[in-house]
Amino acid sequence: MAISETFVVVLTGGIAAGKTAVSDLFAQRGVPVIDTDQIAHEIVEPGQPALKQIAEAFGPEFLGADGRLDRKKMRNAIFSSPQQKTRLEGILHPAIVAEADCRIAQIDAPWCILVVPLLTETSLFPRIDRVLVVDVEESMQVERVMARDKISQQQARSILAVQTSRRQRLALADDILDNSGSLDQLKTAVNELQRNYTTLAGDTARKASSSSEIAPALPTG
Repeated sequence: MAISETFVVVLTGGIAAGKTAVSDLFAQRGVPVIDTDQIAHEIVEPGQPALKQIAEAFGPEFLGADGRLDRKKMRNAIFSSPQQKTRLEGILHPAIVAEADCRIAQIDAPWCILVVPLLTETSLFPRIDRVLVVDVEESMQVERVMARDKISQQQARSILAVQTSRRQRLALADDILDNSGSLDQLKTAVNELQRNYTTLAGDTARKASSSSEIAPALPTG
C-alpha cells in the first residue's frame, strides 16, 4: 500500500506519559507501529551517513574508540547548548523523516501508528493525518521519572523543563489519551481509538477513491 493510501496517526507525549505502553497495545492489536526513536538509533550506527555528518559537524571526539556515537558526550553537549541541539536536529530530523516515509510506504494496512516522542510541530511530518497525545499531569510525570530512573525530583523536573511543554503538545492534538488511570482503562481507551481510526482510515480511502473516479481526464496533446 502506498504511503498516500496509508492513514498515519502520530503518537506523541511527554516523558513517562506512557507512549510505549500505548504503542505496545496498538501493536498487540495488529496495528503497524513505526518508532522514530528506534529509527534515530539505527541511523547513527557505524557506516550510516548521518553518523559521518555528525562527526564532521561536531568533531571526531564525539565518536568512541569503536566508531560509535558517544551518546553521553552528545547528550551533555546538546543539554548545555541550544545551538548544538539545533545543529544535531538539522542532521537527524531529515534522515528520520525520510526513513519513516520509506517504512510507511511498505505498510500493507489501512492505517499505522508513527511514534514521535518529541513532536514539536507537525510540519516535520507533512503526510500525517492525525495526532494522538498521551497525556498525564506534570506531577505524575515527575513521579514516574523519579521511580524509573532513580533520580531526584530536581533532576526529573530539569528533564521536563527542556522538553516541549504540555501546553504545546496538547495544542497539536487531534485526540488526547489520558493515561493517569489503570491499565484496564488504558486498554479500553486504546480499543476505542482503534475503532475510530479504522473508521477514519476507511472514510479517507473511500473519499480518495471517489475523487480519482470523478476526476476529469487530462488532455494528452
